[in-house]
Amino acid sequence: MPRTKHAKRTWRYSEEFKAKAVEMSYQPDFLVRQVAEGLGIHPFMLSRWRKEFREGKIKPVSNGKIIVKQEKQPPAESEDSELRQLRKEVSRLRKENDLLKKWQRYLAEQKRNGLDSSRPSEKS
Repeated sequence: MPRTKHAKRTWRYSEEFKAKAVEMSYQPDFLVRQVAEGLGIHPFMLSRWRKEFREGKIKPVSNGKIIVKQEKQPPAESEDSELRQLRKEVSRLRKENDLLKKWQRYLAEQKRNGLDSSRPSEKS
């Protein structure tokens, strides 16, 4: 294999660039992969920078505030009513299932005891 005359160039990024990349990656509309592709870096590098940021090795650039995740919005009224309806249905189905299990146990016990309610008794 031929030797190269020049060593591979290692890119060095400024702390400001790293901090901005990390801040962009924490925005709710972007994935780490998307930010990395947009900046022309490997996603693993951005993940490493995020780790360094959490450890305090990289300082934030913009007022020290980074939105990590948006809080969940409360469900809309239609979702609330649907959720209540689904909970009622689950409750009804559980009761129905319990009733069927009891009936199955009753039939198994009747069969085990040799008492079949469908046959007339032979006490004549």
